[in-house]
Amino acid sequence: MEKKIELFVPGRLCLFGEHSDWAGLYKTMNADIVPGHALVTGIEQGIYGVASRADEFSVESEIEQFKGSSFSCPMDMSKLREVARGGGFFSYVAGVASYISEWYHVGGLKLTITKMDLPIKSGLSSSAAICVMVARAFNELYGLKLNTKGIMNIAYLGEQRTPSRCGRLDQACAYGVNPVSMVFDGNELDVDRLTVKKTLYYVFADLMAGKDTVQILADLNRAFPFAHSQEDEHVHEALGSDNEKIIQEAMDYIENGEVEKLGDLMKRAQDLFDEKIAPMSPDQLKSPVLHSVINDEHIKKLTYGVKGVGSQGDGTVQLLARDEETQRKLIDYLTNERKMIAYPLTLRPSKAVTKAVITVAGFGTRMYPVTRGVKKEFCPVVDKDGLVKPAILVLLEELDEVGIEEICLVINREEENYYRDFFMKPLSSAHYDKLPENMKKYEQKIMSIGCKLRFAYQDVQNGFGHAVLQSAEFAGGMPVLLLLGDTIYQSYSDVPCTRQLLDTYEQYGKPMVAVHSVPIEDVSSYGIFSGVWEDNEEKVMNLVAIAEKPTPEYAAEYLIVSGRRDSKACYAAFGAYVIDQSIYDRLQYATDNNITNAKGEVELTDALEYVRDSEGMYAFVPDGESYDIGNAKAYRTTVTSFGKS
Repeated sequence: MEKKIELFVPGRLCLFGEHSDWAGLYKTMNADIVPGHALVTGIEQGIYGVASRADEFSVESEIEQFKGSSFSCPMDMSKLREVARGGGFFSYVAGVASYISEWYHVGGLKLTITKMDLPIKSGLSSSAAICVMVARAFNELYGLKLNTKGIMNIAYLGEQRTPSRCGRLDQACAYGVNPVSMVFDGNELDVDRLTVKKTLYYVFADLMAGKDTVQILADLNRAFPFAHSQEDEHVHEALGSDNEKIIQEAMDYIENGEVEKLGDLMKRAQDLFDEKIAPMSPDQLKSPVLHSVINDEHIKKLTYGVKGVGSQGDGTVQLLARDEETQRKLIDYLTNERKMIAYPLTLRPSKAVTKAVITVAGFGTRMYPVTRGVKKEFCPVVDKDGLVKPAILVLLEELDEVGIEEICLVINREEENYYRDFFMKPLSSAHYDKLPENMKKYEQKIMSIGCKLRFAYQDVQNGFGHAVLQSAEFAGGMPVLLLLGDTIYQSYSDVPCTRQLLDTYEQYGKPMVAVHSVPIEDVSSYGIFSGVWEDNEEKVMNLVAIAEKPTPEYAAEYLIVSGRRDSKACYAAFGAYVIDQSIYDRLQYATDNNITNAKGEVELTDALEYVRDSEGMYAFVPDGESYDIGNAKAYRTTVTSFGKS
C-alpha cells in the first residue's frame, strides 16, 4: 500500500532580533561584529499538504489561490535548478528538490497542497514554510534521518537557489509552533527551544499599508561589514550588543512567565529600533501606520506591549494581549475599527506532568523463589543516604522530590493491602516509640507518600502495554510519567533523572522515552530506539525507528545511532517515559483488535512505534544510570553499585 503522509508547516513570526540574522553573517568579514540573535516562533496559521513517493517530483494544489496550478519535473538536479532560478511559487519547491537530488539518491514525490491559511507576502515566510514542507516530505518518505535543524538547513539552501534568497531565521518554522532562540555567528547557526512558562496571548496584524523590504535591506546593509559613520555604528550596536541584552531578557521573561515585563521589553526594543536603525532608511522606517497602532490609546489598554515585525516598516505589527479576552477584543478592534487583517497567536506551556504511573503487577518470576514471600519491588537496596529501603520506596521518594502530585500503582488486585500496609498503615506505638527522632520524621514522610498513591488493577497478565492501559482513567487525558516498578535511578548530578526527563518533555512537548546506550550484542533483550540527535549535546533524539528485541544483525544494519561521542551506539529504554492520550488510544485499539505479540501480549513498544510514525516522538539520555532489580544478575549489580557516589 502506498504510504501517504500528512504535513503541516506554520508560518513564522520574529518576536525579537529582526535583521540580526543577516547582520551576523558579516562576522565572516569583520570579527568584531557581535553574533546575531533572534527569538522566533511558528504561528498557528500555515500550509497543509499530503505527500507520497513518486517517480517524478510534482506539486499540485487544491486551494483557491493556486487552483489549477501544478508543477512536474524529473528528479534531475539541473532541470530542477533551472526552474528554481526562474522565480515564482514553484521555484521554492524546485530549489529544495534540486538540492535533495544533488546530495541524496532518492526518487521523486507527489505533494498536494490541501489547505493554506497563512497570509502570503505578509512577513510570515510562506516561502520558507513550503520549502520546509518539501524537505520534511523527502525526509519522512525516504528515511533520510535528518533532524529538525537538518531539515531547516536544506530548506534554506533550497531557497537560496531561487531569486528570493531569504534570511536564515525564516526556516524557524521547521520547529513548529514553539519559540526558539537562534544565534547567527557568521555561517554557524545554533538553535535552542524555549520553554514557555505562562501562556502568551499574541495578536499579529497586516497593517494594510506597504513597505519596500528590498529597499530596507539595501539601506541597512550599507552599514556593513565595517562602520564608516556614527549612524553605521548605531546600527552595529543595535543589531549586536544592544540586541543581545534584549534577547537575554526576553528569554528570561518567557521562561519565567513574566509576561508584563516581556511587554515592557517589546516597547524598549521598538524604541531602540526607532532610535538607532530607522534613521538608516527614513523613507521606509518612519512607519506612520505602525506607530499609530503603537500609540493608539485603546490598544494600550488591551496590551502589555506592541512592536513591529520582520524587516519592520508598515508591514506587520505584533501585540501582546493581557489575556484571552483582550486578545479577542484586539482582533475585533483591529479588524473593524482599524480595517486591518488580524490573527491570534497563543503560545502555551506544555501540559505540566503532575501524575505518575508505576507498573508493579508482574509475578516476579525471574526473582523466584524470593518472590514467594516478597514482592520484587520490595527487595532491599541501600540508598545514598545510607538507609536500607525497599526499591519501590526509592522510586516513590524521587517522584515526591520532583513534585509529582498523584501516583498510580498498577497492581494485581489481591496485592493492594500489601502496599496499603506499608505506605498507609502507621507503625504500632511500640514500634514507633523505639525509633530515633530522625527516623520518626522519616516515618511521617512514608505516610505522606502514601497519601499520593492511587491504584489501578491488571487482573489478567496481558503484557506491559495492557498494564499501562489500566491507568488510562487515572491519566484522565493528561500526560503522565510512566515508570517500571523494578527499575531505580541514580543521577550523576543534583537533578534527579526523572526531573531531567520532565524538564526536557516540557521543552519539546511530545511523548518522550528515556534511553541509555547498550552493547550491540545485548540488543535482543531490549526495546531499541533509533533516531537523529536534535541537540549539540546529543541528549535529545528525534526518533525514526523503534524495534522490540531486534537481533544484533538487524540493529547493526538499521538501528545504529551516529554521533560524535559514539559512532556505533544502540539505545535501549532507561525505564522512564512521558506518555499522553495518543499512546493510551493506541493501546486501547490494540487490545480491542487483538494486536499482540507471539505470546498474546499487548506491547507498549508497538504503541510507541505507531505514535512515533504518525505524530513524532523523542528520546532523551538522562545524566545518570538506571538499575534493574527484576532478575538475579541485575539485582546483584544493583545491590553492590546503587547508592554509591
